[in-house]
Amino acid sequence: MIDLSRYPHLAAINSPADLRCLPDDQLPAVADELRRYLIEAVASSGGHFGAGLGVVELTVALHHVFDTPHDRLIWDVGHQCYPHKILTGRRDRITTIKKKGGLAPFPHRAESEYDTFGVGHSSTSISAALGMAIAAQQKGETHKFVAVIGDGAMTAGMAFEALDHAGDLSANLLVVLNDNGMSISENVGGLAKRLEKRDDSVAVPSTMFEELGFRYTGPIDGHDVPKLLEVLRTLKDAKGPQLLHVITTKGKGYAPAEQAQIEYHAVSPFDPIAGVVKKAGPGKPTYSDVFSDWLCDMAAADERLFGITPAMREGSGLVRFSQAYPDRYIDVAIAEQHAVTLAAGMACEGAKPVVAIYSTFLQRAYDQAIHDVALQNLDVTFAIDRAGVVGPDGATHAGSFDLSFLRCLPNMLIMAPADEDECRAMLTTGFRHAGPAAIRYPRGGGPGAVVRKALDALPIGKAEMRRRGRRLAILSFGAMLAAASGIAEEIDATLVNMRFVKPLDVALLLELARSHDAFVTVEDNATAGGAGSGVAECLAAQGITLPILHLGLPDAYLEHGSREEVLSEAGLDLAGIGRAIRARFPEAVALNLANA
Repeated sequence: MIDLSRYPHLAAINSPADLRCLPDDQLPAVADELRRYLIEAVASSGGHFGAGLGVVELTVALHHVFDTPHDRLIWDVGHQCYPHKILTGRRDRITTIKKKGGLAPFPHRAESEYDTFGVGHSSTSISAALGMAIAAQQKGETHKFVAVIGDGAMTAGMAFEALDHAGDLSANLLVVLNDNGMSISENVGGLAKRLEKRDDSVAVPSTMFEELGFRYTGPIDGHDVPKLLEVLRTLKDAKGPQLLHVITTKGKGYAPAEQAQIEYHAVSPFDPIAGVVKKAGPGKPTYSDVFSDWLCDMAAADERLFGITPAMREGSGLVRFSQAYPDRYIDVAIAEQHAVTLAAGMACEGAKPVVAIYSTFLQRAYDQAIHDVALQNLDVTFAIDRAGVVGPDGATHAGSFDLSFLRCLPNMLIMAPADEDECRAMLTTGFRHAGPAAIRYPRGGGPGAVVRKALDALPIGKAEMRRRGRRLAILSFGAMLAAASGIAEEIDATLVNMRFVKPLDVALLLELARSHDAFVTVEDNATAGGAGSGVAECLAAQGITLPILHLGLPDAYLEHGSREEVLSEAGLDLAGIGRAIRARFPEAVALNLANA
C-alpha cells in the first residue's frame, strides 16, 4: 500500500473536480507528486511506464482546464493513461492494473465515466472524438472534445483519415499531438522527420496541419504547466478544428527511463532506486526469440528475405535482424495495412517478405490480407506473435480470433506450433511455401523443447500422432498440446498434434473417425469458426456424423489477468480440459479407465 502522507496534494484529489478547485500555482506541485506516485506504483506492480511519465503535466492541465467528464477527453495509445486514472478516482487501485480483477491496462468505458472511449490499439482517438463531436452538435449539446494522440500514433493512416474528415467540418474539436519522438522504438518515416524540423525557421508542421483545415498552435513545452494552462484556456472555446502541438519527453522525471526509453516503455516490478535490473544470463527462449533466430538464419540462407514490422521491432523479435540486415529490415511505423500491402508488392517482384505482427494488430490489416495477399496468392509469410491468450494486456490485445479470420481465406496455409522447435520448422515451411502462409504462436515461452539449427520444412498438411488410445481422440492445435497430453494420459485417449489448421490432415481424421467414438478439439482460439470448426466441417463434408466436443476460447472478450489465470478461467488448463471431457463423455472415460 502506498503511503499517501508523502503525497499531500494528491491525497486530496479524488476526482478532477478537486483538481479544478486548486489555484494554478499549486499545479506544478500536484504534477511533481503525481509523477513520484506513478513511479512508486509501477515500480511495485509493473506496467506501462515511460508514456505515462511523459504526459503528467499535460494530464494535470487538461483535467484542470476542461470540465471532465462533461467535456470528453479521448486518449490514444491508452498506455499513456495511468496519470489520468490516478486523477479520476482510481488512485488507490492503480497498483492493481493489469491484474485479474484490477484496473484495466487501458481506458475502459465500463470502468469509469472519465474513460470516454475504450482503446488499446493506436490512432483511434481523432476518429472517435470527431464522431462524438458530430453527434453532440446534432443534439445541441455543449461538450468539449479533446483527442490526445501520441507515441507514434499519428503515423497511422487512420489518424490522417480522421484529420482529413475533420478539417472539412465545423465541429469543435481539439487534437493534442503529444510529440515525444517515440513509438515503442524511435519514430520512423517522413512525418517523424518533418516534426523534427519544429525548431526550423520554416513552420513545417504548422503548414501541414493547416493545409488539412486545422488551426495549428505550437509547438509548446508539454512539461511547462503555466504555458499549458494558458494555451488550453485559449483553445477551449475556439471554434472549428484545432491542433495543439506539445513537445514531451517519454520517461520524463525518471532518469533511467529518459535514458533508455525503449527499455522503460513497459516494465516488470523493479526497485525505483536501482532501476530495472537486467536478467543475469539467458533463460529459456521465448517464441519471439525462436522467431528472431530463425529470421536471421533464414536471411543468411536466402537473400530474398525481407523482415517487415509495423513499429514492433522489440516485441516481435526483430532487433538482431535489424542490426545484421539493415537493408532488408523495414519498419513502416504504426501502419499495419501498409505493412501487408507493402509485402504484397514486394512479393510481386520476387522478394520473400516476412511480416512480423501481433495477432491483435493483424486484425487491423484484414482487408489487405484478403484482397492484396490471399486473393492474388502472393508469397507472403505472416509470423503472428501473441496469438491466443495474451493475459495482462487484456481484451484489446488478446489474439483470440486469428485462426477464425484466416481459416476462411482461400490460398492461406495456417500452422500452429506445439513447441519451440516446431515453431522454427513451421516458419521454414511457411517461408518455402509458394503462397501466403501464417504461423501463429503464443506470447512467452513454450514447454522448453530443444530447437534444432536446421532449416527443415514439415510435410504440408500432415499431423503428428502423439499417443494411441481408445474411444476418444483429442485433436490439439498449437500451444494446447501440453495440457491436452496430460489429460490424454489420464483417460487413455488418443492424442494428435494437428500442426496444420489449413489444410487439415483429412486422411488421419477419417481414420480416427472410423476407430473412435468421439473427437475433442482443443485450441487457444475462439471456438466460433476456429480450428475445431474446420474439423467438424471436414467430417460433415464426408458425410460422417461423430460427437465432437470443441474446447477453446469462449464467445466473450477476455479480461486481463495472468496468462495462466485466463486459460484456467476459459477451461483450457489441464483440470479444465479434463472436467469438460468427463462431463461430455462420461461413459467413454469410464470404459477407458476400467480397461486400463
